[in-house]
Amino acid sequence: MKNLSALLLILFTCLNGALAQINYPDKNLPTDTPKLFAQGLLTDGLSNRDLTISPTGDELFFTIQHPKFIASVIISVAKVNGVWGKPEVAPFSGINRDLEAAFSPDGKILYFSSDRPLADKKPKRDFDIWKVSKTTNGQWGTPENLGTVVNGAKSEFYPSVAKNGNLYFTVEAAYGKGSEDIVLCKYTSKGYEAPISLPEDINTKFDEFNAFVDPDEQFILFTCQGRADDMGKGDLYLARKNAAGNWQSAQHLPAGINSTSLDYCPYVTPDKQYLVFTSNRLSKGWYGEKAVDYKTLKALLSEAGNGLDDEYWVKWGW
Repeated sequence: MKNLSALLLILFTCLNGALAQINYPDKNLPTDTPKLFAQGLLTDGLSNRDLTISPTGDELFFTIQHPKFIASVIISVAKVNGVWGKPEVAPFSGINRDLEAAFSPDGKILYFSSDRPLADKKPKRDFDIWKVSKTTNGQWGTPENLGTVVNGAKSEFYPSVAKNGNLYFTVEAAYGKGSEDIVLCKYTSKGYEAPISLPEDINTKFDEFNAFVDPDEQFILFTCQGRADDMGKGDLYLARKNAAGNWQSAQHLPAGINSTSLDYCPYVTPDKQYLVFTSNRLSKGWYGEKAVDYKTLKALLSEAGNGLDDEYWVKWGW
């Protein structure tokens, strides 16, 4: 019996470790200093932003945008037989402006923001939250609009879903505390409740947006522009819940993660090992005491770190 118990313990430890580990498309894991994520695959000089990875670690989505938001397309990358493939336009994207995909905690549903028309086919002037579900054959089905309780007259962006179905997103809410607020639609057996603005510990008179919520709702990461400790065009902040389940005051993430450029679209990987975020910070290669030649200039303009959106990742430990 003793030997059997020891064997079960070993098997549980190995299984738990296997489930916790994800084979990322970037073999060079980050430390406490942010580095470009999957350079050449996801981060390639185009305007690449936001990220979500399936709980099983075999599929990811991100967005490629025109710098002036003329176009916005959700891109998928799948792992087959343990090998990450090449980026492809997601099967439900490529016609309208789509962005900010987010997996449900069970990996069966993907939420995203889009200006695609509704059933009446009339052109949309704002963005709504949509969802698309996995079919029985493992393919993605037909997107569905989340309806008028969630989606109003203003644009809804950056969905994030908890294990209990609660939905968080960004909207310019008339009931909000600033021009952009992070709001919550609680999920019940009857569906979503009307959105409510998160408390003053998170939302302020400034712009709060693009929140990633821990699936267990124990912490929230978001961007705010305009606070006294804002280093530039918008920084990342972290708020946690206390033992009573109340949100505590948001804390500014340290310099190095935050920069003098816009830092946004936070995402913590399913194993909670890494923080991935988007930044349009410039590479240090732009700075020097002598003028660049044409070849160098062309490379700087067409590679990651050129001032367009790039994906960065850093070890998560807050």
